[in-house]
Amino acid sequence: MHLEVNKKLFARSDRVKSVDFHPTEPWVLAGLYNGTVQIYNHETGAVIKTFEVADVPVRCVHFVARKQWFVAGSDDFQLRAFNYNTHEKVAAFEAHPDYIRCLTVHPSLPLVLTGSDDMTIRAWDWEKGWKCVQVYEGHTHFIMALAINPKDANTFASACLDRTVKVWSFGSSHPNFTLDAHEKGVNYVSYYHGGEKPYMITSGDDRLVKVWDYHSKSAVQSLEGHTANASFAIFHPSLPVIISGSEDGLVKIWHANTYRLENTINYALERAWCVSSRKGSNDVALGFDDGLVVIKLGREEPTFSLDHAGKLVYIQGSEVLSVNLQTAQDEEVVDGQRLSPMSKELGAVEVYASTMIHSPNGRFVTVCGDGEYVIYTALAWRNKAFGNGTSFAWAGDSNTYAVVEGKTKIRVFKNFKEKTGAGWTGLKGAGSWAVSNVFGGVLLGAVGPGFVVFWDWESGEIVRRMEVDAKEVIWSSTGTLVAIIAEDSFYVLSFSRDAYNARLEKGEEITDEGVEEAFDVIAEISEKVKTAKWLGECFMYTTAGNRLNYLVGTQPQTVNTFETPMYLVGYMPTQNRVYVADKDMNLYTFSLSVSYIDYQSAALRGDMEAANEILPSIPTEMRNKLARFLDSQNLKEQALELTTDPDHKFELAISLNNIESALDIARSTPAPENEAKWKLVGDRALATWKFDLAKECFDNAGDVSSLFLLHLATGDKTALAQLALTAETKGLNNIALASLLQLGNPQACVDLLVKTDRIPEAAMFARTYTPSAVPKTVEIWKEDLKSKNRSKLAETIANPETNPEVFDEGWEAALEKEAAALNLHSDALTNGAA
Repeated sequence: MHLEVNKKLFARSDRVKSVDFHPTEPWVLAGLYNGTVQIYNHETGAVIKTFEVADVPVRCVHFVARKQWFVAGSDDFQLRAFNYNTHEKVAAFEAHPDYIRCLTVHPSLPLVLTGSDDMTIRAWDWEKGWKCVQVYEGHTHFIMALAINPKDANTFASACLDRTVKVWSFGSSHPNFTLDAHEKGVNYVSYYHGGEKPYMITSGDDRLVKVWDYHSKSAVQSLEGHTANASFAIFHPSLPVIISGSEDGLVKIWHANTYRLENTINYALERAWCVSSRKGSNDVALGFDDGLVVIKLGREEPTFSLDHAGKLVYIQGSEVLSVNLQTAQDEEVVDGQRLSPMSKELGAVEVYASTMIHSPNGRFVTVCGDGEYVIYTALAWRNKAFGNGTSFAWAGDSNTYAVVEGKTKIRVFKNFKEKTGAGWTGLKGAGSWAVSNVFGGVLLGAVGPGFVVFWDWESGEIVRRMEVDAKEVIWSSTGTLVAIIAEDSFYVLSFSRDAYNARLEKGEEITDEGVEEAFDVIAEISEKVKTAKWLGECFMYTTAGNRLNYLVGTQPQTVNTFETPMYLVGYMPTQNRVYVADKDMNLYTFSLSVSYIDYQSAALRGDMEAANEILPSIPTEMRNKLARFLDSQNLKEQALELTTDPDHKFELAISLNNIESALDIARSTPAPENEAKWKLVGDRALATWKFDLAKECFDNAGDVSSLFLLHLATGDKTALAQLALTAETKGLNNIALASLLQLGNPQACVDLLVKTDRIPEAAMFARTYTPSAVPKTVEIWKEDLKSKNRSKLAETIANPETNPEVFDEGWEAALEKEAAALNLHSDALTNGAA
């Protein structure tokens, strides 16, 4: 089994006696020998919370996520519960008269089970004030571990140093049965999570790990390999592996089906004491004398394959299930909605599957894993062929395939027999390069360190060898396009069979580099691709940034953004829908029309004639989205013709200076939503010297500022006077004041300032522009100050009628000039009337 082990968290600390994962947060809980409990973020490696629980060792901890608690048992006989958000101690009491070695929490009932050196197990109900509701007796030594059966939450098992494992029911104080499990003390017991095997696993001081069938009460397998007391052993909840740890400091990974030792890990942290696995994830936490380690086993990507008819086959555990996507959705399905299709069980696989591939015609499915490949019939799930191989690829005829054996050997089969015959000498150059994976399609592709090579399936000749660090090669169904996926980018290339054949016809020698002109690079996109497929000639992919994209020309377009990683399942052209799945194979779907993509491609090529031919086949509800795309490509006229969204149509009309269309939309939009539209049309009209239209637009928009500038520029005094009244009514007093000032009516300006309680400004304005209004304005000012109990300040203000000595310099001349100006203005009005 090729199972990568990636270290996520490595934290040195005091001896770790117990660990537990939070079910939803990225947290791992650690109980330490020094009496401390710590919560780590296993994504960042940071200690986010620390609790000083006791002065003695804390031997067992467990999250109670539904209460936002954790519970801890320690050597001072106390069971404690803490709120991990507020640090509040929820409960603390003596649960046993001796060390508490282990505990577990019921998945649904308000119960905590504790096991102690007093040789009893006790059940505590927190909804009854932490009352002890049951005592389980029968063991004759220290109780080391407790485990609730995940398939029957009414039963649990206990491991004890009396060399036995007992299985209990919650309602009975006596065990259901006892297993004489080991020749020495039993340190750990755990259940198998899958549905098909009634198994439990134990580890003991006899250095053995044992698998048991608890129905037949018999040992299934003994795993030997540890050189000291075996501290723990668990079945991983989602991977077909067993993880065991020992006081020899080693953690061993065993195949859960073959029981073969697959890997041994040594982190040099002295003795291994405890373990926890995270449900729904491949993460495992391990506790040692000198610290805590969190590892991720393998990959979390689901293993699945979709054939051309919509039959989805996927693997969960070792079970093979199928779903027909043709019938998977309801008529009223909403984009992004999780589907609940009926799945059908096909059979099982005996290997840990790393890849699953349908043959092009859909008749066969190949499963690769554990260094082997098995070809099954797709309908009956019968074994058709098998062999050794780490990677597998189908040719387009569904009768030819290639298998990688070891590092350099590639074998090609035809009709399920290794290919031989006249003219076939094997793949040219194969065996001289280290190859990690092969990929099927119109050509056989292979990737190795720093290169990609393509062979012709029939002749075995090299078509092209390229220097690129690639991890995957994906051919389009037409065989004219290929995507080469690198770590942080991908390339799209076109393939010309004619260019390759032309070189062959010339009789020129083709080197190991192949024919350079057979491939042309179309696009290089700097995005990290997770999963990808071709939809005709459209390349669709999911990214490391959790987006579902497709490539049009050289421009990525986003279909949807996800909160969690999603994997591209495929496309159903009869439904115009694309399907994605999460790591647990929950299916989601989104609408996407192929004709929509073809239209985009034609538009980018500048072939609008072809695009218009495609247009009738595009669903009406997607027209506005297509118009937005055309707008983004600066094809605004085409977008204006296509869109039915009034707001978008208005934006396009404005950007194209199509004032007539914009005016029609503004007139048809109800108030007050149309004010912004009228303003924009008015600005465009003003820019093209259409003053009458601009006035209409600004009037409808209620834009007094623009109207002020327009009337001022055109010298329309009547309109300006009306604007002053309108602005005053709307409370836009500055515009009203400016209008009155431009009309040469200073008395009206003074009156407006007084009316708006700007009396000091009114007095200053009158002193400058209309001296005859000063006495009256000053008196109003003084009366206003007195009403505000500021009489002393009012007395300091001079009035030219009562204090003429203050106004002796130029005051009379100012009054004369004002009178002359009024007479001149009156004569002008009279002459104008005559």
